[in-house]
Amino acid sequence: MDVKNIQSLIEKSKKRRFKQTVELIINLKREYDLNKSENKFTEYVELPKGKGKKVKIAAVVGPELEKPAREIFDFVLVKDKIKEIAENRRQAKKLVRRYYIFVAQASTMADLGRYLGKYLSTKNKMPNPKYGMIIPDNANQDFLRSIYNRLQNMVRVVVKTHKTIGIPIGTEDMKYEDILENANHVLEYFINRVPGNKNSIKSVYIKLTMSDSIKIM
Repeated sequence: MDVKNIQSLIEKSKKRRFKQTVELIINLKREYDLNKSENKFTEYVELPKGKGKKVKIAAVVGPELEKPAREIFDFVLVKDKIKEIAENRRQAKKLVRRYYIFVAQASTMADLGRYLGKYLSTKNKMPNPKYGMIIPDNANQDFLRSIYNRLQNMVRVVVKTHKTIGIPIGTEDMKYEDILENANHVLEYFINRVPGNKNSIKSVYIKLTMSDSIKIM
């Protein structure tokens, strides 16, 4: 893949009234067995040039972190409200859909898993300590802000039930070279991560939210 692929995709695509996302579409081979647990994963990749647009991040915290968290995160759920939210199934599903990433204070994780875990797990959004999504109980505002800013550049990669995986790698108004760097970074990560490496991949495309796709591999 080179800059010409990105340039052709964006310049030939019809302009929309919103900023379109550039996606990397990876198709796994037919024989890739999703019934095997070792072949399924949900992970996050940090884009070297950022996502090109802000994503909404929710924080689940105890009362001691409520005030600093509200100044930084897009939504704050306080520990004593977790059960109440979960008891309204429609409200719980709406909450989980609305936010791209959830972080949680360490002391809230037991309640979060007990009451909202099934909703978060279904959407692959349960806070993962591997990516800094678990907040220490003694976190200060600067620490919370650093988490929020870093997670803005993270994209979720899910290999679970489908053999076609869509991964956002930027937006159409970004520099072509930056989109290319993001694309190559994600593709290299995926090839190294998926069992079978490159041999498991059938094809790779790039596309905009509402455009045709261009095959790059």
